[in-house]
Amino acid sequence: MIVLIAAVSAGLAYFVASSLFGGKSENGVTVQTIDAITSDIDEPNKAIFNKDAINPSVEVNVSGTESSATEAEPEATEETDTSTETDEEPTNSSSTTP
Repeated sequence: MIVLIAAVSAGLAYFVASSLFGGKSENGVTVQTIDAITSDIDEPNKAIFNKDAINPSVEVNVSGTESSATEAEPEATEETDTSTETDEEPTNSSSTTP
């Protein structure tokens, strides 16, 4: 009995899934093809690649900054704390002993 219920459930699941997702399409599909690769090289655009163009490999300092982001170690400022703090209460040196 369990085998019959499992077989009917599997068949029902197959038909429900094929109706929801559709079956195999018999229509052909056309795809775009590309041109063959050749060794021809086009000349670069003269408006972009000219002698007056900006060279992106040259380091530029903006607003007179001294260091750049490419340095390995940025300069650190040293601040020393000269005050000493203790948790003890101050003693009264002017007190007299009996």
